[in-house]
Amino acid sequence: MLYPRDRFMTDLPSDPAAAHRPGPCPLEGPVTAPPLRPEKRELTLGIIPLTDCAPIVVAHEKGFFQRHGLDVTIAREGSWASIRDKLVFGLIDAAHMLAPMPLAISLGVSGPQHPVLATLSLDLNGNAITVSNDLYAHMAEADADALSERPTTARALKAVIERRKRRGMPPLTLGVVFPASTHNFQLRYWLAEAGIDPDRDAELVVVPPPRMVDHLRQGRLDGFCVGEPWNSVAVRAGAGKALITSYELWNNGPEKVLGVTRQWAEAHPQTHRAVIRALLEAAAWIDEPGNRDEVTGLLARPEYVGVSPETIGMSMTGTFQYALDQPTVHMPDFNVFHRYTANYPWRSHAVWMLTQMARWGQIAPDTDFHAIAEQVYDPTVCRAAAGDLGMVMPVREMKPEGSHHGPWTSDAGFAMGPDAFFDRQAFDPEQAESYLEGFAIRRQTVSSS
Repeated sequence: MLYPRDRFMTDLPSDPAAAHRPGPCPLEGPVTAPPLRPEKRELTLGIIPLTDCAPIVVAHEKGFFQRHGLDVTIAREGSWASIRDKLVFGLIDAAHMLAPMPLAISLGVSGPQHPVLATLSLDLNGNAITVSNDLYAHMAEADADALSERPTTARALKAVIERRKRRGMPPLTLGVVFPASTHNFQLRYWLAEAGIDPDRDAELVVVPPPRMVDHLRQGRLDGFCVGEPWNSVAVRAGAGKALITSYELWNNGPEKVLGVTRQWAEAHPQTHRAVIRALLEAAAWIDEPGNRDEVTGLLARPEYVGVSPETIGMSMTGTFQYALDQPTVHMPDFNVFHRYTANYPWRSHAVWMLTQMARWGQIAPDTDFHAIAEQVYDPTVCRAAAGDLGMVMPVREMKPEGSHHGPWTSDAGFAMGPDAFFDRQAFDPEQAESYLEGFAIRRQTVSSS
């Protein structure tokens, strides 16, 4: 089984918090006729303490929710399982959610089956793979040249794994935040590219993001893939070294979405639209030059992320540090919240994530990827809410990935960022089945877990 239940780490307790701040600056541009009043004004939105919860925090603290007639409470949850369960059982109205989670929940992967929609993308990028100092030292001993490359492959790690096998040592233990997560797929993609089978050559376990660093310190993990600020926490604490960022693995790949149940969306269409309007304004505000320092200060508060502004700022302000003994590097797109059509829930992103779910045995390889993507990833409310604000969203719902290694302009005139994969592969959503079959390392059967 890919994820034995007894290897799941314990959830953290919830810590709901709410505050109100006035004064969002109105966006320029024409606005259409105002929508109807929200059916439900008082809402609870769930977040995990990660820097990419920023659109929800900013919409709350800068008054964007309030401006659109909403009184929002933010519930800080300890794990993605808690987010899933509270959304499904109606204890929260909407949630900061891993991009593959609405697909997984709708299909009954890694939990109860329930129809959930992804109606807004909250951001692009934001993760990294970090290993313990001991593992890094072994990797440097095995293949120092591989560690000096950018982007860094898992070649040195493969040498360590092969050496451990010869000596009869147990497999390395690596942490991911949830089975159906970009982190799981990114870590597996990186390992498999170097010839490492993630299920036979390592043990992958689920750990809530805030607990990753403690488990690394305690030797319960040899490495992990997690979102910020937890890689930077490990680096600043001298507990580990980051090897590669998700931006390097896939330039401007999807990361978090707004998740709502289908039932809730159908019962509260105007509320749903108001939430998305507020989040669109917040995301645009975050990506304005000069606002990141303020965002960093908001996220640092204990009711949100609860990590020092200096640590959060290591990535949020467009830089990244792989190790304490290495210089900080310029990485302006480590977190993208609005530009490059970052808020549009591309169905092609959903199709890619479904190929990875099939690759690793979470769903059957003959699943109709396009039909599931159309059921779960719904851009219609996002387009309507954007129109209310005078913003323009794409009309197309699919786009290929992997062929742009620098900025480009879409055929509809949208300024886009690079979309290259680190292994130089290309993904055509219309050829998803052949793309899946092209991977040498993959599961051939669906896991029973």
